Amino acid sequence: MKKIITYALLIFFTVLFLAPFYWMLSTSLKSPEELFLFPPQWIPSTLNFGNFAKAWNSQPFDVFLQNSLIVSVMSLIGQVVSSALVAYGFARFRFKGSKVLFIILLASMMIPWEVTMIPLYMEFNALGWINTLKPLIVPSFFGSAFYIFLLRQFIMTIPPELEEAARIDGANPLQSFIRLIVPLMAPALILVAVFNFLGTWNDYLGPLIFLNDQSKYTLTLGLSQFKGMYEVKMDAIMAVTSMICLPPLAIFFAAQRYIVTGIATTGMKG
Repeated sequence: MKKIITYALLIFFTVLFLAPFYWMLSTSLKSPEELFLFPPQWIPSTLNFGNFAKAWNSQPFDVFLQNSLIVSVMSLIGQVVSSALVAYGFARFRFKGSKVLFIILLASMMIPWEVTMIPLYMEFNALGWINTLKPLIVPSFFGSAFYIFLLRQFIMTIPPELEEAARIDGANPLQSFIRLIVPLMAPALILVAVFNFLGTWNDYLGPLIFLNDQSKYTLTLGLSQFKGMYEVKMDAIMAVTSMICLPPLAIFFAAQRYIVTGIATTGMKG
């Protein structure tokens, strides 16, 4: 009976969480006449796969896709490299004020992005970066407090005796980090990379604030072009949304094993 109840709850919540995705896909395949029927029609009478090509070609989504890939990939590289280096410094080096700096780093996670939004805009405007992709890419090369904390906790689980042995063999700290620590912290790095890619790919507020020219838009901003003053093209929105969801879903399922490993082993002494 316990197993029956467990599996029943799992099936219930699975259906509950998958229902919005099914509705999105179902709406993207409907004809305009079926969009606002009441009661709602869960299964389209005719599968209109042409809605995908029509919606994609109605806006320069090829340009939006290119911009999203540039921002997501460059941000991913910046976050992984910078956060790993800073995390290694906090985990292995002890210097005067290191604990204070780490506390300040943790305290910065309590500041919501909405508080720093206006100062960031003023700073990027002074640099002449508004309406470019730089405000969405460059800050990632300075690390993220959450990712630094996550990687630092993972590095703390690696025995320092391994680095001491490498130091005896003549390796300097940078060589020990690259050749020894980085391969061991691969699950945590993949976790950070996936989280950052998902956050950047789905970001809407950042591009909305810093980008003005349509040629610089990302996919999330391009998606908002279907919402007009007098109408909302629901079938087009759902069709493009379905296509936008594919890369994050593919990356998540491909890296699922590493995500679970990275979360499960972070903070464990071993």
